[in-house]
Amino acid sequence: MIKKVIFPAILAVVTLSVLTDKLQAGRFNFTMENGPAAVSYKGKRVVDYETTHAKGTIVINTKERMLYFVMGDGKAIRYGVGVGRQGFSWNGSAKIARKAKWPAWRPPAEMRKREPHLPVFMEGGPNNPLGARALYLYQGGRDTLYRIHGTSQPHTIGLAVSSGCIRMLNEEVTDLYQRVRIGARVVVL
Repeated sequence: MIKKVIFPAILAVVTLSVLTDKLQAGRFNFTMENGPAAVSYKGKRVVDYETTHAKGTIVINTKERMLYFVMGDGKAIRYGVGVGRQGFSWNGSAKIARKAKWPAWRPPAEMRKREPHLPVFMEGGPNNPLGARALYLYQGGRDTLYRIHGTSQPHTIGLAVSSGCIRMLNEEVTDLYQRVRIGARVVVL
């Protein structure tokens, strides 16, 4: 029997290390808040996906809290994501201009102003908020400061909690990182 867990208030009962172990072992299913309905997220999967977007495009549906990597022939790989909280969500298109493994993190000045406890710089690693991989989004050749990245907080997948970046489970962003090319188009709905 699969148990569903809704995270916001119940999270204090479950330790992060237990969550991480179960996620890495692929034995943990959790419920993602999706507006009025809840969807049980069981990890990435290939799904039917009719679209006019080219093969290799990333489409992020912020309402569904899902990211689709377009494979072509009516198929995509669907991943669960965390998205921007109210006031920090966005839509539009961008391109992947840079990719990084275990990236360092430099919170933007605006973010540090809102959250003064944040460091100016943090080396990459398991405790870094950008997680295992990061894909850097650019528009018109300029850094948007938005990323598609892993997370050291897997319980935030399916939630609207970020400052606009798209969060993924570390093992899933690692999979996407291997598939996506520099210059790939990203469409955020």
